[in-house]
Amino acid sequence: MELLNVGFDNAVIKSRVISIVSISSTPVKRMVDEARKSSMLIDATRGKKIKSVVITDSNHYILSALGTETLLTRCAGKEKGAEKK
Repeated sequence: MELLNVGFDNAVIKSRVISIVSISSTPVKRMVDEARKSSMLIDATRGKKIKSVVITDSNHYILSALGTETLLTRCAGKEKGAEKK
């Protein structure tokens, strides 16, 4: 089971991730508001500015203070200093 670090010692199971999107667009902000209303929102920002949203197959939305590019790089396994196994 591989984990995706979404910042501040928070992680998501990589195989459960459907999408990683930027928070900058209005439709994404609406989706986050709907997730908040339906109690499907997880805030992993520790009060920092939201930069991206990780959407899982269980329809949970995870807010991250890390940028979309950073999360995509981590998801692809190309993180700096990552050990090859």
